[in-house]
Amino acid sequence: MDSNSAHNPVFLVFPPEITVSKFQSPEFIATTYESSGPFPKSLTTKMKTLGAIQILFGLLNFFFGVVFLFTLENPYPRFPFIFISGYPFWSSVLFINSGAFLVALERKPTGSLVKTTQAMNSLSALAATAGIILIALGLVLDQNYFCGHEDTNSQCQAINTLFIGILIMLMAFSVIELFISLSFSILKRCFYCCNCD
Repeated sequence: MDSNSAHNPVFLVFPPEITVSKFQSPEFIATTYESSGPFPKSLTTKMKTLGAIQILFGLLNFFFGVVFLFTLENPYPRFPFIFISGYPFWSSVLFINSGAFLVALERKPTGSLVKTTQAMNSLSALAATAGIILIALGLVLDQNYFCGHEDTNSQCQAINTLFIGILIMLMAFSVIELFISLSFSILKRCFYCCNCD
């Protein structure tokens, strides 16, 4: 490619209704579009992000519950307390539902969906509070869950550390879920700006 062809202009052919006459000065008009939803943009971004976090925490709670399913091995006589309470499973259902309702509310806000989202987040806040209490009890009751039944100390400490680590992760998820749920259930002023049908 030589230097002469690099500077040749390219002409595009448009239908006559699209082209502008060369004698008219083109006017640039700035058009502003308003948000299609009744919520401010910052709130919709928070709703989508926090709803996704709620769904993620629900999935992680469920998968940690599945990990606890495999702890009934000899010489351990029972499942851990947190598994017996069922917390990883029923909390995951509530957390996933409240996150899904929050994302759905961001997409299509209606009056009934606002009330349903607040109710689901209230239930999730109660579940998170119950989970914090149950996990604290589980940490006390199952402190020596693995090492208390075995005389050798070979793999016992490593497995016990992993078990306590999973309980601490569940505790952290529950505390964060509590704050997220409370922000959309008790603090109702977030939804006052909604002029939904």
